[in-house]
Amino acid sequence: MGTDTDRIASFKAMLQRGQDSEMLRYTLGSACLDAGQLTEAIEHLTQAVTLKPDYTAAWKLLGRAHVAAGDPTAAIKAFDRGLVAGDANGDKQGVKEIEVFRKRALKALSE
Repeated sequence: MGTDTDRIASFKAMLQRGQDSEMLRYTLGSACLDAGQLTEAIEHLTQAVTLKPDYTAAWKLLGRAHVAAGDPTAAIKAFDRGLVAGDANGDKQGVKEIEVFRKRALKALSE
């Protein structure tokens, strides 16, 4: 689909056209994270979970973005919310993945 910059521009254009949704915010946040635009990634992923609080994958990616930004405390909070969401909606795989990332964030916090 082109470079991260192209993808991000395309997703932002969709937002400007009023096509806001949790999936668009998740995808845009993911592209920003891949491009190293951590502040924007966190902003869009936060909006994704605001629009859909039980979006397990978005909580997981939000936590990963916080880890990448050097904030393991915020990451753990996001992972905890993701675990609650995953348990509530039966996303066993999502819960397993979040548990792995959460352990890494806890380790980073103690270093």
